[in-house]
Amino acid sequence: MLVHPWDAPREDAEWQRWLAVHDFGQLAVNGLPGEPPQVQPLHFAYDAERGEAVTHLARPNPLWPALEANPDVLLSVVDDYVYIPGPWQAPPGTPSEHGTPTSFYAAVQLRCRAHVVDDPVEKAELLNRQLGHFQPEGGSARAAVGEAPYGRLLSGIRGLRLEVTDVRAKFKYAGHRPDEVKDRIVAGLAGRRGPRDAAASEHLLRRREA
Repeated sequence: MLVHPWDAPREDAEWQRWLAVHDFGQLAVNGLPGEPPQVQPLHFAYDAERGEAVTHLARPNPLWPALEANPDVLLSVVDDYVYIPGPWQAPPGTPSEHGTPTSFYAAVQLRCRAHVVDDPVEKAELLNRQLGHFQPEGGSARAAVGEAPYGRLLSGIRGLRLEVTDVRAKFKYAGHRPDEVKDRIVAGLAGRRGPRDAAASEHLLRRREA
């Protein structure tokens, strides 16, 4: 992923805050010899203090042999993406048709070393970390070996601890455009009211103010 200086995070806290609430991504695993990479959509819980993300997958998942052969993986998350029409980006003083269309998006790619978790007690602890992230208000039993309702299900899954070894993050929101163009884009997003237009506008304004 190409990251221009004007699209880079201002600080680690910027992408960490974003990732804390964007917890569904794609895990890319190198394929076995002669096979293409495998990509698995999944929910995960990122822990900035520990420098890792945790998740789990069903034991029959075909991804496991490739993961065990090469535990270096990439967890990719993309959201808040919108299409920006060319006229919105036209340089000041030029005809609107001279503007170049583009995509805005936020993206975080975590390069990780995957650690498979098969010990039942450790799997239960991993599941409880995920429950704590996705259901902080409670409303669900905790996982414990041999106890209902999840104890009997532990054998059907394998846990994953994804130890983060490198991060690439990008917030592509007209960072290098003059304010006149940014204002035009914000107005266009407000008028269009697409599914992610409000989030994209918030990113653009937040980063301009920073």
